[in-house]
Amino acid sequence: MTKEEVLQHDKKFRYMLLSRMQSDCEYYLNYGNRNPKRLWAGDEQRQIEYMILLHDSFKEDEKPQWLTMDEIIDYQKRMLEPVA
Repeated sequence: MTKEEVLQHDKKFRYMLLSRMQSDCEYYLNYGNRNPKRLWAGDEQRQIEYMILLHDSFKEDEKPQWLTMDEIIDYQKRMLEPVA
């Protein structure tokens, strides 16, 4: 699904997709052995790009309280850092 296609969906769909992507990140970082196939986007950087796009698509008073932009950036740092 392209970024344009994602943005054409209604607010409920975009909330649900963002929540799904957050769950994917949690699984990826904890039990998913950092396997990008476990991510909706199939790639760490692309996953974060879509999450930022979705978060930015909501008006200020509609932004989800369960996921802030700072938390998305934290996912980005944790998912893109090299594993020791």
